[in-house]
Order: sequence, then structure tokens, then C-alpha cells
Amino acid sequence: MTIERVFVAGAGLMGHGIAQVHAVIGKQVSVYEPDLARAQAGVDRIAANLERAVAKGRLAAADRDAILGRLTATADPAAVADADLAIEAVFEDAGVKSALWRELDRLAKPEAIFASNTSSISIDLLAAAVGEARRPAFVGMHFFSPVPVMPLVELVRGGATSDATVAAIRGVAAQLGMTVIASADRPGFIVNRVLMPLLAEAMRALEEGVGSAEDIDAGARLGLRHPMGPLELADFIGLDVCLGVMRVLYDGLGQEHFRPPAILERLVAEGHLGQKSGRGFHVYPR
Repeated sequence: MTIERVFVAGAGLMGHGIAQVHAVIGKQVSVYEPDLARAQAGVDRIAANLERAVAKGRLAAADRDAILGRLTATADPAAVADADLAIEAVFEDAGVKSALWRELDRLAKPEAIFASNTSSISIDLLAAAVGEARRPAFVGMHFFSPVPVMPLVELVRGGATSDATVAAIRGVAAQLGMTVIASADRPGFIVNRVLMPLLAEAMRALEEGVGSAEDIDAGARLGLRHPMGPLELADFIGLDVCLGVMRVLYDGLGQEHFRPPAILERLVAEGHLGQKSGRGFHVYPR
């Protein structure tokens, strides 16, 4: 199947990045949010990203204009009607995602591929929101933040996902210049199953007074050669997102090292979500 038109549901941190990379490779992209102002804000963030690239000499002004010309902000879910590929990048909550997929299933053409950017939720659980005829075209397509920089896609195949759907997603990822890793449909998939226990252990070390947030992060950066410390990384991802993923892992696997630390639960309850709220394990700007 040729994919020329892409519908991206969600214009936040992940969604606007997903929209940007598809527009860069020549796709016509609709950026959807129920609130048009939020959809336009996502497109405006893309414009700002491209403007910085022009200022640094990495992108020609004409190419910037062409990319922006392929992007449309919309508050109308019916914009999915002509999409070849619909990518969902909304809040990491099964109920929220399932409600969206249920709506899009009624509006999209029968041959459209449905891809969820979920970082932890079962693809089979989400695919249950669409009709049986659609399920072979339902797949996990998990990008990493910031999407224009991180060259990885985690492909998650559900029980009904067809070979043709997998091949189409691999084809798009190749156009994007991204490496594909394939994960079974298990809680957290590959990357978050490995990452979240590391973040949780750093949080527990802080909670127990083993070291300060600054020293724990410096230890990982300098002692483990990680580009970011684990607490910095959790703040960057969003503590609410980390909590949601850890809950999925703990509920699905039941092992103690997946249990969300109490300090994480407390920070999220207090509204301290990391960089996006100005405070998490660190205070921002730093």
C-alpha cells in the first residue's frame, strides 16, 4: 500500500514531532486535536523547529515553506477520511485511546492503516476498539522523543496484525530513515521494559537518601556514560507518563521492581510533572 496522506491524532510532544517527520519526507499531514487552537499550536511548534534549522543553515527556506505547506491543523476527526495512515499519539490511557480509535474507525477508509504510538499499552487491547475487519491493519508504531532526532521505531504486532501492515510500517520507517525494532505485544514492549526499572531504582535511591538528585544523575552520566541522568530523563519524558507506563508494567507483570516508587506517585499527585510543569526531580529552567 502506498502511503501519501497521514493523519496524526495528538499535537503534543510526540504528536507534533511525528507530524513533522512525515511532512519532511513529503507526506500530506493532518494534525488533529479536538481543540483547533491546540492543533495549530502543534503546527506552530513544527514551524519554530524548522525556523531554527533554517537559521543554522541545515534547511533551505524554500524547503521549510514546502514542509509547512504539507501540514494542516484540524479539529475535525473526519479529516481522517482520506488518510492512508492514521497515527494516534494521545495521552497514555487505554480508555482515551480506545475512544479515539472507535471514532476514527467509523470515519476512515477501509484500507487505512491504524498505528498507535503507545509506549506500553497492549495493541490487542486497543485493537478491540475497532471492528474485526480493521484489526489486521492495526499495529503499534512507537516513536521516541524528540521524534525528529531519535532514529528508532518500535513496531509492535498485535495478534491480528497482517504481514502487509507490518511491511507498510517498515516501509514508512525506512523513508523516515529510522531503524525498526520488533517487539511482542507485552507490557512496556522492549525499550520501556528495560528503561522503567532503571528510572524507578534511581527514584528509590533518592527516596532512601542514598544520594541527591544531582549526584544520582551525575553518577549515571559520568559513571555509566548515559547522555542524561535517570531523574533528568524521567523529568524530560514527563513524570505522569512514567507513572502510567510503570503502572502498566506492574499490573501486567506483577514483579516488584516494576512497582511505581512512592516519590513518583507523590510528585504526580502534586502536579510536579517534570520539565513541562517546571518542576519534577529538578526545577526548570536549570
